[in-house]
Amino acid sequence: MCEKRKDIKMYIFDSHVHIYPEKIADKASDTIGKFYDIKMAFNGSISKLLDECERAGVNRCLVHSVATTHEQVQKINDFISMSVKEYPDKFVGFGSLHPSMSADEVDAEVNRMISIGLHGIKLHPDFQYFAIDDKHAMEMYEAIDGRLPLLFHTGDARYSYSNPHRLAAAAKRFPKQKMIGAHFGGYSEVDSALKCLPDLENVYVDSSSSLAFITPEKAKECVKAYTEDKIFFGTDYPMWSATDELRRIDRLDLTDTAREKIFYKNICGFLGIEP
Repeated sequence: MCEKRKDIKMYIFDSHVHIYPEKIADKASDTIGKFYDIKMAFNGSISKLLDECERAGVNRCLVHSVATTHEQVQKINDFISMSVKEYPDKFVGFGSLHPSMSADEVDAEVNRMISIGLHGIKLHPDFQYFAIDDKHAMEMYEAIDGRLPLLFHTGDARYSYSNPHRLAAAAKRFPKQKMIGAHFGGYSEVDSALKCLPDLENVYVDSSSSLAFITPEKAKECVKAYTEDKIFFGTDYPMWSATDELRRIDRLDLTDTAREKIFYKNICGFLGIEP
């Protein structure tokens, strides 16, 4: 287990965290680890997350989960909402939708998500088997109508569903819809993301599941391209330790102003909340 990181004094908001009910946390985490062939740092439970936040000096987390079937949507959204209500000073929640939902179902569930205090929507094209820019997905975004921001898993060389150019196409089609391309917009396709995402005003990125795979020089290139105003710090818990991810950020030798923006000011401004 990682040692507590003692040099953190700045407020830190982890903007990419998956959580699961305690009874299925081990199974859910193992499934993700097998999908990516990565040893998970934690099991995805709230208790382990709170321990790691204390250890690493993380003040708040954007928590979410992904519905892999239509039937899971409301259950997941209720779980995230209840978790936020249990830890209102620690968590902000994003709900989930599923691409098999009709436009009317999407409209109704978005309204319900807002009513139960959720601040956005997490979609994972590679888990949910839909291309970000396919016809039905576009109909889903139209039904969302910009009421909540969208967080996409983006980029995986094994699949086309989440390719960065698909996110770019959707962002151009819906310029008023705020979107986050996770993993510097590309995961294993960061270079492709750098070619099509940085100039899109409605697209932001987070640093989760990126820094372990790219050099500090490439990470600095990402910061320069997206600018320090459009990047959110994220860990992709339970995949990675916040302690380790913060140390990877430290290697980039960012200014204090850039660190403040990336660690919490950007995401708080994006969500319209106070730290």
